[in-house]
Amino acid sequence: MTGFLRGAFFLLIVRPVLTLVLGAHVRHRDLLPATGPAIIVANHNSHLDTLTILSMFRLRDLPRLRPVAAADYFLRSRLGAWFALNIIGIIPIVRGGRGGAHVLGPCEDALDRGDILILFPEGSRGEPEVLADFKRGVAHLARARPQVPVHPLFLYGLGKALPKDSFLLVPFNCDIVAGEAFRWTGEVESFMALLQARMAGLAAQIHRSPWE
Repeated sequence: MTGFLRGAFFLLIVRPVLTLVLGAHVRHRDLLPATGPAIIVANHNSHLDTLTILSMFRLRDLPRLRPVAAADYFLRSRLGAWFALNIIGIIPIVRGGRGGAHVLGPCEDALDRGDILILFPEGSRGEPEVLADFKRGVAHLARARPQVPVHPLFLYGLGKALPKDSFLLVPFNCDIVAGEAFRWTGEVESFMALLQARMAGLAAQIHRSPWE
């Protein structure tokens, strides 16, 4: 039943909104991972980001697509937790976990099962079309699973269509640009530098650098 509800939600609600209201256009769709394990890394400006990425795949692929999200935010209420876990399919993680807690353990387990993770290394949603500094969690995950490809993805317009703290959807043409995959570079600094360079390159296909 959960699988049916999840498929119906994306087929009957999410996809029509993205196509008819937002005119979402995907560039280089063929660069998206066809199979797992894989990591998709994207910028984050709106709650629409996750729904948009999930809708880019076939309905039958939804069970293996796992957005990584903050447990303290998405599991606050019983209804919200059910929706996040069963319809969106998140992997909840504890932000700021320290000590003996292995925060990325559930992500590594998902990759070992052949899933495709969706990560937003900026953390929380930021200002529309402005990239914040990337957190290094994605680099530590790539180091733990160096054979897993990392697919950069740049989303444009969703932060204006549904900004942070807004519940009113504004029609705004949106673009999604997929980039060439890469893998663990051997050190955190070089990995993060490569990731930021790849994201800037994708952003430049739409407009000027989002760090300007």
